[in-house]
Amino acid sequence: MIITATGSERGSRQRRRESRRLLRAEVFYAAALAAFALLAVLAHAYAYFAWDLRLARAIQSVDSPAWAAFMDWVSVFGNRWTPDAIAVLTALALFAWRRRSEAAGLLLSTGGGALLSHAFKALVARPRPSAELVGFAYKSSEASFPSGHVIFYVCYFGFLFFAAYALLPRDTPARRAALALSALPVLLVGLSRVYLRAHWPSDVLGAYLVAGVWLAFSLAVYRRWKRRATFHSEEAAAEVDSRREVD
Repeated sequence: MIITATGSERGSRQRRRESRRLLRAEVFYAAALAAFALLAVLAHAYAYFAWDLRLARAIQSVDSPAWAAFMDWVSVFGNRWTPDAIAVLTALALFAWRRRSEAAGLLLSTGGGALLSHAFKALVARPRPSAELVGFAYKSSEASFPSGHVIFYVCYFGFLFFAAYALLPRDTPARRAALALSALPVLLVGLSRVYLRAHWPSDVLGAYLVAGVWLAFSLAVYRRWKRRATFHSEEAAAEVDSRREVD
């Protein structure tokens, strides 16, 4: 009886911890969405904020050809057709590796992120930083808020980060390298977009907020797909074993 009670109490404590963790996550994501919504409304009303200009000029004050080339290289994965190509190719590679849940999750994350980017750019319709303010104008026909590059990097590299964290063996060089290589582009792309005069810092901030929430949603869906696929594969294996026993 004591063992049963102890086990029941342990399970109850675990459920309470999971419930509190879920509540904290929901509050965090709700706050992120609220902050994004407020920022989007303000970005629609103002072409830029005073702190945008100050921060952008501070970031752009680094006058180094090597640094400029590095910042340009950081952004290369989000240029033109590149995001669609690498997302599809990566999904095909995962599918060939028999990681169907990961392939579907990656396409959900990046595809949904692209739709959010285009939708909010059209709704907010914020102009890009002008040459008069930042020295020269970034050539693009798309609106400025939110940054499409940042959204793609968060949705693509962010998903790969969590997939590597979950799938690769712990405490191995391959896992550490995969985590670093997927985290660094996410951290650097926002700085790159401001340095290249493509966006204001608030465009980048808004992109991190909305993409972070979308990535969290995509990961939750991916985990559900993964559990369902694992359940069906185990069920199929059990059925095969039972048939062998009958034979």
